[in-house]
Amino acid sequence: MNIIPDKETGDKLSFITFIIPYFARAYKMNKQSAYRYLKKYGGFDYLSEFWWTLHTENPLWSVRALYEECYRNGGLR
Repeated sequence: MNIIPDKETGDKLSFITFIIPYFARAYKMNKQSAYRYLKKYGGFDYLSEFWWTLHTENPLWSVRALYEECYRNGGLR
């Protein structure tokens, strides 16, 4: 059984594991709360779909884009 992901999947996972803690720090949450918030308000789906574009941006812009997506979906923080 091969558990090593292809390069794109590995890159996506690396970015997601980088940006969630970054989001957490920016909005003064712990990592679990940030993950739950992103999951509840559509930020995680947005992140999963648009990670390629987000990872080319400054992390501050990526975090802001995630916040705006969550806000559009009812997130208030």
